Amino acid sequence: MPVPGLGHAAQAQQEGWPVRLTDFGALSFDCYGTLIDWEAGIAAVLSPWASSRGLSYDEETLLTAYARQESQAEAGHPREAYPAILARSMRGLGAELGAEVSEDDAQRLARSVPDWPAFGDSRDSLAALALRFKLIILSNVDRDSFAASNRRLGVRFTSILTAQDVGSYKPSPANFDALLAEAGRLAIGDGRLLHVAQSLFHDHVPAQRAGLPTVWINRRHDRPGWGATPPPPAPVTPDWEFPSVAALAAAVASRCRFVVFSSGAGFGAMSA
Repeated sequence: MPVPGLGHAAQAQQEGWPVRLTDFGALSFDCYGTLIDWEAGIAAVLSPWASSRGLSYDEETLLTAYARQESQAEAGHPREAYPAILARSMRGLGAELGAEVSEDDAQRLARSVPDWPAFGDSRDSLAALALRFKLIILSNVDRDSFAASNRRLGVRFTSILTAQDVGSYKPSPANFDALLAEAGRLAIGDGRLLHVAQSLFHDHVPAQRAGLPTVWINRRHDRPGWGATPPPPAPVTPDWEFPSVAALAAAVASRCRFVVFSSGAGFGAMSA
């Protein structure tokens, strides 16, 4: 019987079934926050804006407030392209903080995605993982924005699914329905797709509700708070946890499995 908040692979382990990273045939990746450092990219716009308006908020406070605005914009305007969502979120942030947001300010954020840097480990780690798995992108952006980011990642993905393609933004179940449909089209067998993401809110809660096992790339493992993503709306325990995509790739290469214990207190390693 499923245990609320307990990952699928962890449940299988409790029931005595072996589950290894190398059991999977495909990895679906979130992009922003997982492969691309969207917090650095967003902060590069928000911090100068706040300073120019005489606001004394630190970067973490700005990101936390921004997370509220973007999640509301995506939920309320699911068919808007991501640059429009960014501009809308910027205006909402200004209203929340009581500071002016000019059209230039809003468009500066809307146009910033191509400038957002990749995490230093993303490119090489994806290249290594692509030798073993099909790689799929499930991202909350438009096609043009992702194309710019993909040039930074330097990897040819088997499939790319954006919010523009689906007509909604994660954590909508529709995005994960589309992912599962694409996995079926690619003849990825049941239980052979593993979802990899940083955001518990956008990815892990809805992915596990859709029946997918998940890997948490905990980019904020050394920092408190949730940053540019809202907190998860329900208890969730990812099946694996790593501080980076490089650590995931190393675990695959060494044929180890790292399973988050059901307490959620940490992660442990066992040889495959």
